[in-house]
Order: sequence, then C-alpha cells, then structure tokens
Amino acid sequence: QVRLVESGGGSVQAGGSLRLSCVASGATIGTYCMAWYRHVPGKEREEVSHINRGGSKRTYADSMKGRFTISRDDDKNTLYLQINSLKPEDTGEYYCAAKEVPYYTDVCTSYDDWGQGTQVTVSS
Repeated sequence: QVRLVESGGGSVQAGGSLRLSCVASGATIGTYCMAWYRHVPGKEREEVSHINRGGSKRTYADSMKGRFTISRDDDKNTLYLQINSLKPEDTGEYYCAAKEVPYYTDVCTSYDDWGQGTQVTVSS
C-alpha cells in the first residue's frame, strides 16, 4: 500500500536531541493516520505517538514524558519525530507506521504498513 523509510537515527549523548523522518512512497499520506513505534531491546514494541489524518490530533504514550513531538508534512509525504532530552533507555529501533482511514478518524489503534526502522543509540 505505502512504503515507509525512516531516517535520522544515530548515536547521541544523553540529553541530546534527534529528529527522525519517515518518507512515504507509493501513496500519499494525506489520507493516512501515522504513528511512531519503538522497540527497546528486551521489551515489546510500544507506540510512542500517533497523529491523525490532517494533523489536528496528537497522542503520546505517558512514559514518553513530553520529550517526544510528532508532526507531519503531507506536501512532503513525510512524518517526523522530534526527540529531546534523550536518555540511555531510549536506545532502540524506531519505526513509523501508517493506516489509511476515513477523514473523520481522530484516533488510530492499529496500522497496516510499517517501515524497517532507524536505530537510536543514547550513551551516558
């Protein structure tokens, strides 16, 4: 349906920031709910944040403590995740996900398409 490619990960010291990008192709994301997930080693994949079609609604996991900001630029067919005040426990693989939804959908709980991930490594 849509191909998603993440980028922007890397190695950073604790307290630093990263801006992850997810570029979509094969479809335009304007009709999609989008999300960021992460997989921390030894733990199950968890949702970091999702954003509705149109970008008017944003949801974050409580455990992210306000350090994460999701945004989208539909003209560029790109989803972003700004991560501030990075901690070593943020180390893991970060994935973007997408699901095409009706225009009135504000909350998404499942996704059909996934990227391959970008690695984030945070050192003390």
